[in-house]
Amino acid sequence: MLFRVLITPKKGLLDPQGRAVEELLHEKGYSSVKGVRVGKVVLLEAESEEQVHEIAKKVLVNDLIEDYEVERADR
Repeated sequence: MLFRVLITPKKGLLDPQGRAVEELLHEKGYSSVKGVRVGKVVLLEAESEEQVHEIAKKVLVNDLIEDYEVERADR
């Protein structure tokens, strides 16, 4: 099965990339855009969602500064 792991900075932590994108959008006239966050997407094939959570916790995510979500990508 194909899974997508979405990794983002934890809420409340500084996200310099997200802030830079938000400022650029404001400069381009999109002043109503707020709360931009920039993260990573990892696609991988695995046997189960439980295995993907294990991989995310052990390898992909720094749980001190990042949150993650797992979703099926082959639907």
